[in-house]
Amino acid sequence: MIDHLSTYARDYLKTKNFYAAVFSELGFGLQTEMIATWNKYFPTQRMCAFGPESKPVFWVIEVKEAYTPRHVAFTASSRAEVDAFYKAALALGAEGNGEPGLRPQYHEHFYGAFVIDPDGNNAEAVCHSPE
Repeated sequence: MIDHLSTYARDYLKTKNFYAAVFSELGFGLQTEMIATWNKYFPTQRMCAFGPESKPVFWVIEVKEAYTPRHVAFTASSRAEVDAFYKAALALGAEGNGEPGLRPQYHEHFYGAFVIDPDGNNAEAVCHSPE
C-alpha cells in the first residue's frame, strides 16, 4: 500500500548503516543514494532509499535539526525474519521497544518487534502469517 516514505536523520551515516543492516534481515537492500545539490538551503544534503529490487520505498534524508520521531512498520515474510530484524537492531545499539512476539490485540497472527532507531523513530518489523 505504501509507495514510499521518508524518515529524517541527524546522523545520516549511522542511520543509513542501521537500516542497511536491519533491512538485510528482511531481504531489502540499498536501492539509491544521492546528494540534494538542488536544495539551495542544504546543497550537501545526503539521502538514500531502501527497498526490494529497483523499488526505492524507504528514504533516509539528512537534516540539520531535530524533528518529531515517527513510527514505521516493515513487512517481514516470516516470524524468523522479525526475530532477525530485532536481533540485528539490538546488535547495532538500538533500544528495544517491544520484543518479538504475538500481538493479538491487532489480530490473531500479528507477530512483530519494535526498536528505537538512531534518530528516535519507532521502527517495527511485522509478519501477518500464522507461522
